[in-house]
Amino acid sequence: FVDIEPGTLNLDANKIEAKITSKTVALMPVHYAGHPCDMDTIQDIAKRHSLAVVEDAAHALEAKYKGRPIGSFDNMTAFSFYANKNITTGEGGMLAVPNEEIAEKVRVLRLHGLSRDAWKRYGNAGFAHWKLEMPGYKYNMPDINAALGIHQLKKIEKFYEFRKNYFERYNKAFCEATEIETLQIKGHVRSALHIYVIALRLECLTVTRDEFLNAVQEAGIGAAVHYVPLHLQPFYAKTFKLKPEDFPVATNYADRILTLPLYPRMTETEVDRVIEVVCNLIKRYRK
Repeated sequence: FVDIEPGTLNLDANKIEAKITSKTVALMPVHYAGHPCDMDTIQDIAKRHSLAVVEDAAHALEAKYKGRPIGSFDNMTAFSFYANKNITTGEGGMLAVPNEEIAEKVRVLRLHGLSRDAWKRYGNAGFAHWKLEMPGYKYNMPDINAALGIHQLKKIEKFYEFRKNYFERYNKAFCEATEIETLQIKGHVRSALHIYVIALRLECLTVTRDEFLNAVQEAGIGAAVHYVPLHLQPFYAKTFKLKPEDFPVATNYADRILTLPLYPRMTETEVDRVIEVVCNLIKRYRK
């Protein structure tokens, strides 16, 4: 693991090289909340150390880095179409790949390791034998789910504009609240604006993040935490003998962040109610 950078909560690319060992085979940046990571630095490090890059773009469908869409950097890039993503197929996602060789291997891996899927086996061109070429998985997307996704593709920009409007509305409302840190969006990127995350400055408040979060939820607003850092999760902490102080920036944000509702079917009235509740709670718990 590599610590995150303040402001965006993305992987701190300047700390990557210190973590590379003889066992390192790939760099796996996560474009958190839809904000692209520092891809120039990541690509340069990967090239100099002969490493692959596998991007987690679950939040970053519409994101761009210096004008280039995330998914166009000749890396394997995974997108998510889960129920709460910017477009949805209910379950499943998409893997962007840099060449046909990798694409064909993934096609085989995603369906038990079979050389031909059912469409190819039972088509009208005559019977086609299949082979089990390698151990595989059950990762193929059902056609019904794919149909949902195909018809949402045309709505991507429309959905984005709704979220952008609400995102900016939140930012304007919270910009003068010294108890709230809003996340940074750097000038050279287009964030996909997947979730709206704030970080409480707890030294200015009389409550913890969880107490504040509970108060927001008691007001009927679906706030949440995205996420508890992996180094604080029991499995990783025990397996890799990790301590909170090993990743001080991530640990600091872990106790302060919460996510406010942000989705296209919200109305401006609903966004304003979220703002009102949060601002009133800030006033109530201000030191």
